[in-house]
Amino acid sequence: MNLVSHQKSVLRRQMRSLRLALAAADSQAASRAAAHAPLARLGTGPVAGYIAQGAELDPAPLMNVLAKAGVNLALPAAVSREAPLIFRPWTPGAALSPDAFGIPAPLADQPQVSPTALIVPLLAFDRRGGRLGQGAGVYDRAIAALGAEHRPFLLGYAYAGQEVEDLPLEPHDQRLDAILTEAGLIEVR
Repeated sequence: MNLVSHQKSVLRRQMRSLRLALAAADSQAASRAAAHAPLARLGTGPVAGYIAQGAELDPAPLMNVLAKAGVNLALPAAVSREAPLIFRPWTPGAALSPDAFGIPAPLADQPQVSPTALIVPLLAFDRRGGRLGQGAGVYDRAIAALGAEHRPFLLGYAYAGQEVEDLPLEPHDQRLDAILTEAGLIEVR
């Protein structure tokens, strides 16, 4: 393990505990974050969200705001643990089934789409667009697979308290374009 990977691993442990505390302290954070939705930046889609796991800031209120604004939505689906995520259309309330990671995803009969924007979960972020994920690299691989010419707008979605001064990053780490928190929108590019 190189130095940056080790630093990220240590920070992940710290940030998981912090995120759990932030979630317990503020049950309305997701609704307040949704009120700051950058509709103009996200466009008409498809915009891919995610189904919150554990203490992740829940994007359901944001996805509902987007749906009411007429934005086409999608969710990620893991077809295997090694392959990049794919994205399938989704509407709030539509049936879901577990993907390769056991996370609810659109049904396999739904077509694959290329999102114009991704709402991505994270453990930590910095104001330069750095993002610390869970460590499996699934979002970094998915963004790389979409290709540079089709790179979606990347919106980190987190509690304001998940901000750190400067994240250790590796060459494969994809930078965010903005971060949405309960305190508002942070533009980084």
